[in-house]
Amino acid sequence: MTTVTAPAPGKRRPREIGRAPQDTRGTWTTYVALVAFLLVSAFPLYWMFVIATSTDEAVSQTPPSVVPGNQLMTNLREVFTMQDVYFTASLINSFIVAAVVTVSTLFFCSLAGFAFAKLRFKGRDPLMIVVILTLTVPNQLGVVALYILMGKLGWNGTLLAVIAPFLVSAFGVFYMRQFILHAVPDELVESARMDGALTLRIYWSIVVPAIRPALAVLGLLTFVATWNEFQWPLITLNGTEFPTSMVALSDLASGNYVIYRRVLAGAFMATLPLLVLLVMGGRQIVRGIMEGAVKS
Repeated sequence: MTTVTAPAPGKRRPREIGRAPQDTRGTWTTYVALVAFLLVSAFPLYWMFVIATSTDEAVSQTPPSVVPGNQLMTNLREVFTMQDVYFTASLINSFIVAAVVTVSTLFFCSLAGFAFAKLRFKGRDPLMIVVILTLTVPNQLGVVALYILMGKLGWNGTLLAVIAPFLVSAFGVFYMRQFILHAVPDELVESARMDGALTLRIYWSIVVPAIRPALAVLGLLTFVATWNEFQWPLITLNGTEFPTSMVALSDLASGNYVIYRRVLAGAFMATLPLLVLLVMGGRQIVRGIMEGAVKS
């Protein structure tokens, strides 16, 4: 018979090999590294604000000033009143495009993710493989064909040409499918079917409430990516009176003589909505990522 002896009073029990320590707080070097990384990452934004608030003399002086000036409103007034730039319209157009694309992506991607995760139909797995394979194809390869298609539809030069190709994304379908696969139990879906609920009712009443953190993450990522989209809006909206914010910034930066305080003042206004959105929704991003990590 084997007896187990308790450790003597006053002596610490040796930690078992392979067991993680309970205290997971980082050392001071970790915090120093994080603060340094934060400062390096935030410096371009700060430098953009410094130039946006400065005069031409302050921008061209050597060494350059690292203190913000007091000319922000003057520079913004010049940006918003410039002809052939349509900066006010560009901000409105960017918001319309980003909002429509975000809402459409959340609806279609969550619906498709629910179908791929919980519904059984012929060809489900091969179709999912095709969706994943589309992620490996660069968007630049389809620009010419997409431009021809939009021209045949008569949409080139309008916001429809910017919105229509991005109403659903392969990444969103895959992300929703993976989250729903772990967040919604099969037993819950089958129980709802036995109660007589239709597929759309199951999706709306059971799936959507369970995947709200994932919807928040996908919505924020989609809005930011759509707002920052430059190549395709530049191709289809160049020279029109309906630019997006990125196209308007390219117009500000074009010409023989570029006034950098104007360009960066416009960039500051185009970046400000994203900063506000990320500050407001930062918790949702962390929550969605953490819940997805725990579920997987």
